[in-house]
Amino acid sequence: MSQVKVTLPDGSSRGYEQETTVKDVAFDIGSRLGRASIAGKVNGETVDVSYQIEEDVDLELITLGSDEGLEVYRHTAAHVLAQAVKRLYKDVKLAIGPTIADGFYYDFDMEERLSEDDFDKIEKEMKKIINEKNEIERKVVSKEEAIKVMKELGEDYKVELIEDLDDETVTLYTQGEFTDLCRGPHLPSTGKLKNNAFKLLNVAGAYWRGDENNKMLQRVYATAFYKKDELEEHLERLEEAKQRDHRKLGRELDLFSLQEEGPGFPFFHPKGMVLRNQLVNFWKEEHRKAGYAEIKTPIILNQSLWQQSGHWDHYRDDMYFTKIDDGDYAVKPMNCPGGILVYKHKKHSYRELPIRMAELGLVHRHELSGALHGLMRVRNFTQDDAHIFCLPDQIKDELTGVIKLVDRIYSAFGFKYKVELSTKPEKAMGSDELWERAESALEEVIKDNDLNYKLNPGDGAFYGPKIDFHLEDCLGRTWQCGTIQLDFQMPERFDLSYVGSDGEEHRPVMIHRAILGSLERFMGILIEHYAGAFPTWLAPVQVQIIPITDNHIDYAYRVKDQLAKEGVRVEVDDRQEKVGYKIREAQVQQVPYMLIVGDNEVEDKTVSVRHRREGDIGAVKIDKFKEDVVEEIKNKE
Repeated sequence: MSQVKVTLPDGSSRGYEQETTVKDVAFDIGSRLGRASIAGKVNGETVDVSYQIEEDVDLELITLGSDEGLEVYRHTAAHVLAQAVKRLYKDVKLAIGPTIADGFYYDFDMEERLSEDDFDKIEKEMKKIINEKNEIERKVVSKEEAIKVMKELGEDYKVELIEDLDDETVTLYTQGEFTDLCRGPHLPSTGKLKNNAFKLLNVAGAYWRGDENNKMLQRVYATAFYKKDELEEHLERLEEAKQRDHRKLGRELDLFSLQEEGPGFPFFHPKGMVLRNQLVNFWKEEHRKAGYAEIKTPIILNQSLWQQSGHWDHYRDDMYFTKIDDGDYAVKPMNCPGGILVYKHKKHSYRELPIRMAELGLVHRHELSGALHGLMRVRNFTQDDAHIFCLPDQIKDELTGVIKLVDRIYSAFGFKYKVELSTKPEKAMGSDELWERAESALEEVIKDNDLNYKLNPGDGAFYGPKIDFHLEDCLGRTWQCGTIQLDFQMPERFDLSYVGSDGEEHRPVMIHRAILGSLERFMGILIEHYAGAFPTWLAPVQVQIIPITDNHIDYAYRVKDQLAKEGVRVEVDDRQEKVGYKIREAQVQQVPYMLIVGDNEVEDKTVSVRHRREGDIGAVKIDKFKEDVVEEIKNKE
């Protein structure tokens, strides 16, 4: 049998006979590594340890305990979940069961309605399957054979998936009596899972293939870890996240509501509008300082505009439409075409460029009802868009300017962030040459600004590659908010131009960018990040004055007037309630400062200051407190 060469990550190479498995190589390198290896990467593609090496390859071993291994681990746990449900319930049909961030899920079509009360029973069966240590066998079969197998098993959804595949062959995985359609890879045995380090979390409805015209399935969410203490730590974070849920806090703090009369369209209450307006004012001030002019474009525009921009081909299914004077119009899902029309309204000289136009633009997109989630997933939201029209030799400076603005704005909230570079998607406009030029420009500016980044192949916008910014909140969760997109396509489609120094017309370059992303979603993130305890500059009520008796109410209002004149958002709680009750109420409402006033404070012209976190601070002269709180608000501490 001929030899193949296996090259390892350290650059060393070893010779093996053809059809040597990844597992064989792992044990050859070392018995401990062999036992820990659960998958491999052959020429960059993740494979099972049973994969047979037929030619010279680069090989990287994936071990238990690694981040990459955790996805393989959880993928196997999803199959164990499906096997357990099939054992316990009648007439179960399997849909899909992928890994997701922090866990996995599986969709089931079954008559019996699952609830969290069923989880103990299902988890016990899963533990039994793990303890059986069933070997997991991978088998490559033809499409026809796979369809036959799944029809015999009564797995209609699997048959549909196979029929839609372009591949001539399909992989099936079997563990014990259970067989599933899957690309893999998987652990070599169910026994590799820890039977005390997984947990079923909740059950929800999900349309087959995400289409509301299809049947509603039951989706069971779960998670799995290498160790029990890792699971417990994760469950603690989930419990903390539950307490910080922006929907719960939005009700308790009276910030916003979601009404049946407008599903997916949030209603902002007075306190919520204070928070929103503070964000907007901060955004406007930072953009003014960065040289942006603010614009506003219509919500409804002619359908032909969306066809010209390309949004018609890529967003039509998520758009809302109307007729005006027998003409076809669409509610905008994006702000870009409106900004382009503002630029195109008059001729521009090269001396005017760059032109930076910012817009807090209200957009509408039709989200499935099952996908709606508080402020995080809505049907109308405000994008903090901006479009920069610049000369080709200004690209680098403009991109750097946006990166610095992103950093300034995120730093005001204490957010760390990660960067991703997303490249050309399958459905994209324009030539490869323009895409390569745009991708190179983005990558160069990322490196010039010393940003660590991750490559995200194929996830760019249809008109250009992009830099995405992922915020990290206090629970370590990440949220994709900011984005910078370099676009050579729209200027071509809309025939945009400027008059150059040579007196001839030239094509400008267009940069799309957002920093907060969706204002509504960003508010939801802030509510959860701060658990409703906003920094003083953002807090809807910054100071609550609490008179001890009715005799102190007049003094309380005099203090209020002094603070209000300095722009402090202040209220007086003059209800006929005990002081302790009023303090607790202010604490629940997360008011940063409570000022208790009684006989001593009236006599000494002071206020007794209580901070929501630090507790009693003591008596302070009114002017001193006023000076300190105004400074704190001004500096956005």
